[in-house]
Amino acid sequence: MKPFYVRELSVYPVGSRRIFLLAIAVLASLVANFETTLATILPLLMDDLSMSLTVYGQLAALSVLVGGLSAGFGGILSDRWGRVTILVPTLTITAACNFLLATVDSVAELFWIRCLMLFIEGAGITITASLVRDFSPRMGRAQAFAFWTWGPVGASFLASFIAGFTLPLFGYAWQSQAIIMGVVSLAMCAVIVWKIAEPSAALRAQVLQAEQAVTAVGRPAHGQVRELFRHPHLWAHVFGNTAWQVLYWTFAIFGQTILSDGFGMDAAVANQVVALGIVLNALAVVVVGRLSDRLQLRKPFIAAGTVLTAVTLAHFISLVGPEVSTMRVTVVYALLFLFMGVAYVPWMASFSEDAEDVESRLQGSALGIWGMVVRVMIVVLLLVSPPVVEAGGWGAWLTVALAGQVVFLLSMIAFRGRWRTRKAEPPKVPA
Repeated sequence: MKPFYVRELSVYPVGSRRIFLLAIAVLASLVANFETTLATILPLLMDDLSMSLTVYGQLAALSVLVGGLSAGFGGILSDRWGRVTILVPTLTITAACNFLLATVDSVAELFWIRCLMLFIEGAGITITASLVRDFSPRMGRAQAFAFWTWGPVGASFLASFIAGFTLPLFGYAWQSQAIIMGVVSLAMCAVIVWKIAEPSAALRAQVLQAEQAVTAVGRPAHGQVRELFRHPHLWAHVFGNTAWQVLYWTFAIFGQTILSDGFGMDAAVANQVVALGIVLNALAVVVVGRLSDRLQLRKPFIAAGTVLTAVTLAHFISLVGPEVSTMRVTVVYALLFLFMGVAYVPWMASFSEDAEDVESRLQGSALGIWGMVVRVMIVVLLLVSPPVVEAGGWGAWLTVALAGQVVFLLSMIAFRGRWRTRKAEPPKVPA
């Protein structure tokens, strides 16, 4: 028997109904990312708990590892039990945990609460990506994933925007942000529970090129997860993008800290700079996603965005130091987020389509495996980056992230897909 909040569709939604359900999936992605955001208050939290960057890295690494295990199993279970069955409880419970976070007064308490939050949240984020795929035929896949990225980047923007304007009002007390995140997240969860739905297993198993009504007949057998492990190009996607995400997660976790330590900005200004970069990223992903879908090309956008990101990052590394003007740092930081958006959305569509070609019934499993590998990378990042920063500054660690961009470019050799649009076939002339 399905839980009361599960609405299963036997006919593929079209028109405004599909767009609305896609929007709910994007909202779920935003909530899943927003309710565990810590970057906005990290400098204040470290000062309040007398916690060094190394200690925080170790604490965060262990809690993210717990979340990584949850992400892998959550994706597999969502293919078997349904997306919404698992997603709704994870979002609601994690949101409520923010009120526990506000009571933290020691490093040990922070560790246990973060482990609890990330274990619950780990499954939720990858399931939202599966829902977006379920509601997006291939002709609109990149644009759909562009809106999905509004989840993680929108969560960072929302948290940074709120922190930038409310921290001074509450005397720079980090606890205020935890309470605000809990209230806002629970409010959005109520909307999700009220409106969310998902395609049936039979609909999820079908591969759609364009929007169309499909009536599900029967219930297909579950795919075998081991089938995904037999295809090297899928592993190139997973490990190549994981290397690319070293830069993204460095900024997601330490963005405000980099701007504070590396360029001498205070917490409020650093949050405003991050928010500006995220706005540009959110605009870029929609424009690039639409263009990628129109041309049905992924690889040229991935390559161009990655090259531009690498060049801009090299310049950003050369600027690290308190003597650089805030305006210059803001422009370069914003450009980094812009170019990352150019690369990321076409890659999401490419990975989804390549996995779909292998086994359409295992989208949740493929995204779950990717999510688990990314979280293992985050664990390594959190353990390795603090000693690297202590030894050589933030410029040294950002150089490691630059190397990840190069690895991603090399991994593209194994990706499926075209570099150019197909030439139109000449009309057939009757004999």
